[in-house]
Amino acid sequence: MTKLHIPVSVLNLAPIRQGQEPKDAIDSMVDLAQSVEEMGYKRYWIAEHHNTSTLVSSATSILIKHTLEHTKTIRVGSGGIMLPNHSPLVVAEQFGTMAAIYPNRLDLGLGRAPGTDMKTASALRRSQYDSVYTFPDDVNSLLTYFGPEENQGFVKAYPGVGTKIPLYILGSSTDSAYLAAELGLPYVFASHFAPRYMEEAISIYRNRFKPSEYLDSPYMMVCLNVIAAETDEEAKRQSTTMQQFFLNVVRGSQNPLQQPVDNIDKIWSPQEKEMASSMTSVTLMGSKETVRAQLTNFQEKYAVDEIMAVSYIFDPDMQKRSYQIFKEIVDGK
Repeated sequence: MTKLHIPVSVLNLAPIRQGQEPKDAIDSMVDLAQSVEEMGYKRYWIAEHHNTSTLVSSATSILIKHTLEHTKTIRVGSGGIMLPNHSPLVVAEQFGTMAAIYPNRLDLGLGRAPGTDMKTASALRRSQYDSVYTFPDDVNSLLTYFGPEENQGFVKAYPGVGTKIPLYILGSSTDSAYLAAELGLPYVFASHFAPRYMEEAISIYRNRFKPSEYLDSPYMMVCLNVIAAETDEEAKRQSTTMQQFFLNVVRGSQNPLQQPVDNIDKIWSPQEKEMASSMTSVTLMGSKETVRAQLTNFQEKYAVDEIMAVSYIFDPDMQKRSYQIFKEIVDGK
């Protein structure tokens, strides 16, 4: 049977919309969190990016704390904390502190990329060496820091010990699938911008998964772009905001989140269209009926355990409506 009635969550890169200041973008981030909490979404994750003037998600743990403070029940976490930039002990202390204030509401998604360019990664200065390669050890350190008192070494995270904050391994290639499977941790694949290896990564994770004290069986989450509207035509128009967002990536430009346009082909070249479209090839887009059919096809093929929706929609009310439609679909309404 196709799994449509599954938990759904939200990933937010905290973009600055055209005409907004950083404070406006942070307010929008909180406003969306409050709305999707009311709709019954399971978790709300905030990304980590650096040296990007169009996103405010650089100090991720501060944004998570701010969101926890202004919500009541939804789980809030990182999608993700990029471990090459951080000492595991500092991460454990920050998240341990938040867990003391907001018990049982915190998730820690972990990535191995720096979330920026190499020059900026160097300026973040965690290490002179390539800390990407220490990722498995860093994850194990965090599992220890959040574990029971009797498993601690000399260095401990206070607060943090005994909090058992759940860890999630993030990936956009197959590398992290092996690690998540080996450690018996939940795995989250970034199909919203890097869908190429999704199928292979899901297969690797499920086939190699080793039961652990954290999970008995694989827990597969996938991030998808979701743009739902009253009609297919309206959804298609709203999607031009997302297309312009990815055109930014292709061009290396830094424009704030743009309003939708009537004809995106006037803005990009055929080559740019191809590159941006390859990044967004796994997108659920259309009316409720259309998105329901797309989700059914997706789940028939992959049967994932949870979907994390990313919706680059310029108008905040239309963005909320998109999340509402998507929630109604998984709720069978």
